[in-house]
Amino acid sequence: MGGMGGGGKKQQGRQKLSEATLRRFLDGPQSRLRELGMLIRTAFEMFRGFRGLHFRGPCVTVFGSARFPEDHRFYQFARDTGAAIARQGFTVMTGGGPGVMEAANRGAKEAGGRSIGCNIELPMEQDANPWLDYYVDFRYFFVRKLMLAKYSYAFVCMPGGLGTLDELFEIATLVQTGKADSFPIVLAGSEFWKPMLEFLQEQMVGEGTISQADVDRFLVLDDPEEIAAVVTKLVRQRFGITPESPRPMWWLGESSADDHFRSPTS
Repeated sequence: MGGMGGGGKKQQGRQKLSEATLRRFLDGPQSRLRELGMLIRTAFEMFRGFRGLHFRGPCVTVFGSARFPEDHRFYQFARDTGAAIARQGFTVMTGGGPGVMEAANRGAKEAGGRSIGCNIELPMEQDANPWLDYYVDFRYFFVRKLMLAKYSYAFVCMPGGLGTLDELFEIATLVQTGKADSFPIVLAGSEFWKPMLEFLQEQMVGEGTISQADVDRFLVLDDPEEIAAVVTKLVRQRFGITPESPRPMWWLGESSADDHFRSPTS
């Protein structure tokens, strides 16, 4: 077998650098100089996200597993849902990876809509999918999650794993505590989410750790067209939002949103 090409070596080096940086970030107090460097990198990453995503919306974010292959029923479900959301005029935003994320982006593109991603650099599952008009790479999970939340007016949670649950409950917590507006939160796929909802209802509501309103906040739907229609109705009712992007300001060096719809490696 041939040796690894230059691109493969570069990617491998990037993975090692990213892993090392993330470990240092979570390794407790470091030298003041190193922590200043982390602060600057984090601020720059946030700046790139703000700058890159400001004119992409209004967005609906789709969460879900990176592990479902193209022939899986949940892949097709996400693909149909992405298409339905795009037909309503919203930009479909995902974590930019494979599986459900790829499917939702693919559906949006195939429907003639806008498709963007917030990709995370990981040793596995880190490559941006090929159905994105635009994406931004992030090193830190918390910055990526901030961007997925900041630029969306609704959240559709497809079947997924720990990362999906992390994203779902972070949004639910922000809404519960009043740190975010009452954005629609859809649990797509009633069969998949039923055991979790039973646990929330019977254990957590039963023990008083959450309220009934926290459970009722989740909209459990199974039809892609219904998901898109409900999201559109609630977003318009609650926020008066229509599917139009904000206008750029030339004096800030901003250009038309259409000029940005390409796939750079940020």
